[in-house]
Amino acid sequence: MPGSYQRMVLASRPRGAVTPANFRLETVTVPALQDGELLVRNHYLSLDPYMRGRMSAAKSYAASQALDQTMIGGTVGEVVASRHAGFAVGDAVVGVLGWAEMAVTDGAQLRKVDASKLPLSAYLGAVGMPGMAAWYGLNRIIAPKVGETVVVSAASGAVGSVVGQLARLQGCRVVGIAGGPAKCAYVVDELGFDACIDYKAGKLEADLAAATPDGIDGIFENVGGATLDAALARSNAFGRVALCGLIGGFGGADMAIHNARLLLINRLTVQGFIVTEHMDLWDQGLAQLAELVASGQVKYRETVAHGLAAAPDAFIGLLQGFNFGKQLVKLI
Repeated sequence: MPGSYQRMVLASRPRGAVTPANFRLETVTVPALQDGELLVRNHYLSLDPYMRGRMSAAKSYAASQALDQTMIGGTVGEVVASRHAGFAVGDAVVGVLGWAEMAVTDGAQLRKVDASKLPLSAYLGAVGMPGMAAWYGLNRIIAPKVGETVVVSAASGAVGSVVGQLARLQGCRVVGIAGGPAKCAYVVDELGFDACIDYKAGKLEADLAAATPDGIDGIFENVGGATLDAALARSNAFGRVALCGLIGGFGGADMAIHNARLLLINRLTVQGFIVTEHMDLWDQGLAQLAELVASGQVKYRETVAHGLAAAPDAFIGLLQGFNFGKQLVKLI
């Protein structure tokens, strides 16, 4: 067993925008394994928008990230030592072991994955938590019918990209919203969306109206604020809104909804959800996603930073929309 590893802890809570000073890199001694424990060497670390909420002390759906403790985060890696009957050295595992090169765990929240069928990194993206968020929000909340129009914000991201592809496979017209011509071109040309609106072009409402001539039946919202407002303006009667994220407000930006009256006028169903509260569906959803990714019916893209020290800047870039697809940190 190695003698030590590095981890990244939350050193202070952000006041406004996240900065590198909010984090601290530490070296930790590997403790001796007890019966029922195993040591995992993480290969990839997942960076996700929900982490910004955890950094705050404000009341939320989950406990705040503790100061001076390993920053929370999804991981995929390999068992390198084990005193646990359910895990052997060499097993590939997905868990939430945090921003660390290694971790000792009792295995309670680990899931074995098949590294021979898909790249390990895919289990943190399209066949992991982001993919399940897409699968759940689309299938259990929007529940689209053939021919309906679904709009997806942050369409080139880890969640939005999967939502749109799943909706297209179900016979929907899919319109994405993304930032910049390169992301919009990827969404349409590679992912198969019917259209993509570049919100940075400054004509969000007009462009969205032109792309949704029959209105909008399903809204998968990852951003909030102006994108949600524009989609509500085009909503059809009895439309459904799956509220997955509000990344647009993480830096303190205005999240006002000026078209709130349409919630009543169009009798819309709006449901926020936390995908980890629906673990009973993960086996079903992940199995479907794995088949679709393996067959090439669902594509994905990754932005990869290298080394644990790069995680803070990569995370800050994610919150500012600099990533293209799933944001990962490669540790080995």
